[in-house]
Amino acid sequence: MARKHVLFIADSLDNAHRFQRVLSSMDVDVVAGSSFQFKKLMHADHDFDLVIFECSEDATVQVQEVEKALLEDGHTALLVVVPLDDLASFRLPVQVRSDFIVSGASAEECSVRISSLLWPGNETSADDVIIIDAMTINLATYQVYVSGKPLDFTYLEYALLAFLVTHPGRTYSRDALLRRVWGFDYYGGSRTVDVHVRRVRAKLGPELAQRLQTVRGVGYLWVL
Repeated sequence: MARKHVLFIADSLDNAHRFQRVLSSMDVDVVAGSSFQFKKLMHADHDFDLVIFECSEDATVQVQEVEKALLEDGHTALLVVVPLDDLASFRLPVQVRSDFIVSGASAEECSVRISSLLWPGNETSADDVIIIDAMTINLATYQVYVSGKPLDFTYLEYALLAFLVTHPGRTYSRDALLRRVWGFDYYGGSRTVDVHVRRVRAKLGPELAQRLQTVRGVGYLWVL
């Protein structure tokens, strides 16, 4: 599957950090900027598959301007980040493929919205599917199945499992996992990794959980 290109436009640090964590775990190249830079970046030498645009005020009017720019391109999808106060009056554009998300939404929801616009259903290739015993991981749709049944992972639980499974046979310390999965801007303690590992093991079941091994005094290892 070809690597996707995303233009991320935001003026607030909260949304910038949230989407940075989500996008860093996806097979995408990202160009980021402020709302003042949007038109310049759109007309630069880039072919974007998706624009993520954070509205600051009067969301419907802002989106109309964004829609005009996207119509010139012809294929770029749009994800609008809408302030909660503007939600009642907000209207999505009708001439471009689009979706919206409320400002402050969870990383899990951000991931689902982005994935549905970038990989709408049938664009998954064989390289995106990992099968280990009874478990199937779809890296394009961020879904995990065991014996054909979907597992209810949070975004970070999924991201942790996917990272370890795609880097088997190597032990990662808690600090390394925090950097690779949680991101450089995470300020919580490293013990949060232990909590998420326990949750992942519980949801995988006893047989698969044996593959997620603890290396005492070091960290965690996924064994094929």
